[in-house]
Parts: sequence; structure tokens; C-alpha cells
Amino acid sequence: GLRIHEYLYFQVLSPGDIRYIFTATPAKDFGGVFNTRYEQIHLVPADPPEACGELNNGVFIQDQIALVERGGCSFLSKTRVIQEHGGRAVIIADNAYDNDSFYIEMIQDSSRRTADIPALFLLGRDGYMIRRSLEQHGLPWAIISIPVNVTSIPTYEMMQPPWTFW
Repeated sequence: GLRIHEYLYFQVLSPGDIRYIFTATPAKDFGGVFNTRYEQIHLVPADPPEACGELNNGVFIQDQIALVERGGCSFLSKTRVIQEHGGRAVIIADNAYDNDSFYIEMIQDSSRRTADIPALFLLGRDGYMIRRSLEQHGLPWAIISIPVNVTSIPTYEMMQPPWTFW
């Protein structure tokens, strides 16, 4: 049946031009949960972006969170690649860069494999804007805080991306 999405929030701390609170949705039936709050952790864009095999920058993903792009293989396969590289979690952005409102439910593939790290789905527009900012600044990663408890933040202080309707 229909169910309301659970949301998880993270905040980009650096670079400053995308210092916003972003909304993501956890995978429906695979992956772990956030048992720890990371005040400052690197969000490292995977290379190649789809993360369907060996990564060129896998060493930078060790003990960090990977930003991956949808496509090429299953959500579970991407999560397992990041887990095998020592990542603490994976954020999978939609490959439709103009998607600023439609969350896709990430479900397990038919392989009967599992993954232990958290997997989150991010809107395509948000993923694109994060990657674009990193490229413009020549940075290998963003610094984020995750998860963020938005219920404790006054509405007027919530810095949401200006391109997203709330």
C-alpha cells in the first residue's frame, strides 16, 4: 500500500555556496541505519559517478560517505561497492538533473545480497548542484553533517536549497 516517505536530513557545511539542509530518503528494504551522528564527514563524489565497479577514488571513500549517481546497476550494487571501499554510507542522487521533487523508492534487487551501510536517495537537482559546486571550487569532496534533526531548528533558520520547494 501507500506509505509516507521517511526523510533523513543532512547539511552541507562546505563549500559555503551550497550550505543548505538537504532531504534524502532511506532505502526501503536494504542497508543499515544511522546509529551515529557525524558532525563533520566528507561527502565524496564517486569516480566513476555510477559506482558500478572498481572506483578510481576508492581510497578517499574509506570512512567517509559517497555521493553516487543513479544508473548502470542496481541501488544495492552501488551500496555494496561503496561498502567494499570502506564507506560509512552512500547517497545515491537521481540521474535526472531536473528532478527537484520526486523521490524514488530504492528496493533490493533480486540477487539476495545484502548491504550493511545506510543508503539514501537524493533528488537529482540536489546531487547535481552539490557536484557542480565541488567542480567550480576544484574540491574533491564536500563536508557535511548527517543526520540533522530538523525538528530542533526554527523554521526561519532552516536553510533549504533555493531551487527546492518545501
